[in-house]
Amino acid sequence: MGTVLLGEILAGLMFFGIIGFLMLGFPVAFTLAGVSLMFGAVGLALGVFDISNFGSLAPRYIGFMTNEVLVAVPLFIFMGVMLERSRIAEQLLLTMGKLFGNLRGGLGISVIIVGALLAASTGVVGATVVTMGLISLPAMMRAGYDPKLASGVICASGTLGQIIPPSTVLIFMGDMLAGINAQVQMSKGNFAPAPVSVGDLFAGAVFPGLLLVALYLTWMIFKAITDPQSCPATPVPPEERKDLLREVVVALVPPLLLIIAVLGSILGGFATATEAASVGAVGAMVLAAARWRLSFRVVREATISTAAITSMVFIILFGASVFSIVFRLMGGDNLVHEFLSGLPGGTMAAVIMVMFIMFLLGFILDTFEIIFIVIPITAPILLTMGVDPLWLGVIVGVNLQTSFLTPPFGFSLFYLRGVAPASVSTGMIYKGIIPFVFLQIVAMAIMFAFPGIATWLPRWIYG
Repeated sequence: MGTVLLGEILAGLMFFGIIGFLMLGFPVAFTLAGVSLMFGAVGLALGVFDISNFGSLAPRYIGFMTNEVLVAVPLFIFMGVMLERSRIAEQLLLTMGKLFGNLRGGLGISVIIVGALLAASTGVVGATVVTMGLISLPAMMRAGYDPKLASGVICASGTLGQIIPPSTVLIFMGDMLAGINAQVQMSKGNFAPAPVSVGDLFAGAVFPGLLLVALYLTWMIFKAITDPQSCPATPVPPEERKDLLREVVVALVPPLLLIIAVLGSILGGFATATEAASVGAVGAMVLAAARWRLSFRVVREATISTAAITSMVFIILFGASVFSIVFRLMGGDNLVHEFLSGLPGGTMAAVIMVMFIMFLLGFILDTFEIIFIVIPITAPILLTMGVDPLWLGVIVGVNLQTSFLTPPFGFSLFYLRGVAPASVSTGMIYKGIIPFVFLQIVAMAIMFAFPGIATWLPRWIYG
């Protein structure tokens, strides 16, 4: 057996070995690095891997830590955690519930709208799902909502923060695709390629995010018409509606101002994602202070939470770097390229296959784990085949939203299970998310049919 074929076999076995260890419950970062090191040792013994290749890890890690683009990640996380402490979500939910309460399905509609607003101002999925689960789920149960529908709409709306900017997933994806696209274009002889930035992905994700919101709202209205018993109206007493307009203004203005300050500065070209993130972090503290919720204890808790979340993400990235080096240098890239390019149907079939694999991995892996493993392997091949990197990044972001909703490891399901009353079973939560997973698949199908949904706005803004 030739060394090339042997290396490709080891690379394939390593990929499936990592998936197997993750399913057994081993920590992701240590599984990625540990299994890769074991296969690297086997490859060294068989003469298909050179251990000196690990010498590139140190400069790669230093590059991650000094990357100005990635500085936006902890800043956006801090912004979201601080906004959680200021209880903006709580006020939004209560106010929107009053505004739409007289309509059948009104509470569900309010949850979707609040989920979109929180996604554009915080982007923290866990905090959004928990907050809506604590406030809206009991209200929906008291109103007589179907527990499955109530659970599904809360989980799905909470995950909008993964695609509606500012999204930490899009920040990592933008940084990765920028480097991959530059390498691919240079290999084709294009030494001045059009750059792909985080700002491009943020702009590209706006319409797909709104498309998902529209699909969720359409489903909610459809249920209100065809199955009114599942989402009855909750009329608000006249005395509580007297100052409703003022309450709506007070609840909406703070997050809208933050959205304009952060996203407006990025999309308008006035600031980079990192600069806008710093504005958002300061703005979140200002909003917390305006609600008399800013204190040393709150800042300390937000900082510790930010450090913990950021460390978790980056240690997965470090482990994925070990995997990437071993996989590529044992011939895994060639194996994937031959597989994707050999599919009947050409480029479109290759993209659909990658999306399908990511969708399946979403059942057992987290969003960050998937992009750190799959994007470095598949994106170079897809971009070489002519796929638009901007469109690819956005549709991957929509696809990865399903990883928060698909059992057994959908994090939104765990978040809601932790705060849901005993009357709402885990089975109800699992059944409730099924229509929304299908709606996300519909959104991807629309993006395949009309790629301009993801590419028109950034091209219009940035030329």
